Parts: sequence; structure tokens; C-alpha cells
Amino acid sequence: MSMALTSLKELLDNASRGSYAVPAFNINNMETIQAALQAAQLERSPVILQATEKADQYAGFGILSAIVHKAVKKCSVPVVLHLDHGGSLEAVLKAIQSGFTSVMIDGSHLEFNKNLELTKRVVEVSHAVGVSVEAELGRLGGIEDEVSGEVQLTDPEAAKQFVEETGVDALAVAIGTSHGAYKFKGEPKLRIDLVKRIKELVKIPLVLHGASSVEKDIVDMAEAYGAKLKGAKGIPLESIREAIKNGINKINIDTDLRLAFTAATRKVLAESPEEFDPRKILGPARDLMVHTMRNKMRAFGSAGKA
Repeated sequence: MSMALTSLKELLDNASRGSYAVPAFNINNMETIQAALQAAQLERSPVILQATEKADQYAGFGILSAIVHKAVKKCSVPVVLHLDHGGSLEAVLKAIQSGFTSVMIDGSHLEFNKNLELTKRVVEVSHAVGVSVEAELGRLGGIEDEVSGEVQLTDPEAAKQFVEETGVDALAVAIGTSHGAYKFKGEPKLRIDLVKRIKELVKIPLVLHGASSVEKDIVDMAEAYGAKLKGAKGIPLESIREAIKNGINKINIDTDLRLAFTAATRKVLAESPEEFDPRKILGPARDLMVHTMRNKMRAFGSAGKA
């Protein structure tokens, strides 16, 4: 049975009822899309493919969407195509026109009422055409496409008001995670109590950004072939499992895929310097991303849920 793309709301409401989380993988090219869908099929897991505005600049929303829409015809698991960190109503409309089934409007850098107004507008426009909406309240540390700034943990009471007034389908919360591969000086501490409280108040699926684990074996492999990643550190899986147990239902993964891609590509280039066929160079990168993605699906509890 082949599938059409599905809405984020449907996917995450199921995850919320079942107390698991669905991985959301950032896509910039064909190999990452293929890897995510292959991993999802092998694990019988729902999956979210998401693209930022930087991905649009690099590859084009239209092209990424066309690949996803074509590839998903061979899939028998639910797949969502989602805009990650949309910065404006224009970006949201572009993603919707390109065939995305879900969007994130990120007004987290705005003051509360401005974020609320912008999000409300996006919800009106998106829901009118059956597209789900994720918003963000609070701010993460670290650096990501288009995103940097001071850390500001999400206030549970503010979250309740925000969700009630905007009607969003999912809320990204700041509970101590951080973007990028160099997230922390010390040990990361997630505020699980905050997740629990927010979930009790808002009752909708919650989203964790900046939650890559920066797996040691992948970092070691990349460094063995010349990468310089000293000090790369992520979120321990135990912390993430605890967050899922308390109400997180979507987890964004980008850094871990970049590291896997880099490690495998470096290995081929170092071990086979005579190789110049892109398929031979990028094929192993795709395979290692599949491995990483399957691990996430198992760890997050989405494996077997499709």
C-alpha cells in the first residue's frame, strides 16, 4: 500500500496518546530524504521530513517537495513534510504552495503578544487548507539555521494561554536543549519537571528542538578520518527518553545526520582516494544516516507504530 503525505496533527496526536515521539529529520538533499524513508520503512515508523528556509536557498522547496512526494508513493508508513523554523507568513505560504503538509512558525524571538498574533494568523491560513502548525515559546541556546540568541525557558502558564488563543497543533518548548554540535560546556540538564507541567496545562503534543545526541562512535569515526570536532557534545538518550515519557512527541534531529554524513564521506575519500563517482562517495553516507535514523526511531519509541 502506498501513502500520500499526512498531517502533523494526526501523527503527533497518535504519538501523544501512545507516549512516544516521532523523529523529525532535516532534509537538504536527495540522499537524506531516501535515508529517512528507508529507515521508516525498515522500522515501521512514522517519520517527519523537515526543511528550513536555508534548505530552500540550497535546494529549493519545490525540488525537495517533488522528491518527497514522488518517493512517498513507494512508502507504506505515514510521512509528514514540514517547514522547520519558518520565520514569516511568506515562508509559510511558500512551503504550503510547495506541497508541505505542516509548517512551523517561529516567533520565539518576538515578545509574547507579537508571537501570539503572528502564530494566530499562520494557524488561520494553514488550517484553512488542512496544514498543521507548530509554534515555539521560549528560546534555545546554540546556533541553527536562522536561529540564535539568549536562552529563555518556556513558562507553563504562558504556554497554556498561547495554545488556547492560537489553536496550534504542536508546541516547541525550551527546557534546556541547545542547537548544534557544541551545545554545552558542562553536562546538559533537561528540565523534565517543566515538560510535565506544560503538558498538563496545554494537552497538545510538545516538540523538542536541539536534541541530537552527538553519538561518540560517529564523532570518533569522523575524527579518525580528519574531522576536527573537539568538544562536540549532545543530549544523553536517557534524558530524551525521560522527556518523551513526560509529554514530548516530536524530536528534531539535524546535527546527528550531518555528523553521520560527514563521517561516512570522509572515510570513503580517505580509504579510496582514487574514487570520484559521487554515488560511491555519497552511498555510504546515506547508509550511515539510515543506521542513525533507525536508532532514533527505536530510542524514541516510534518503531513499529506505523
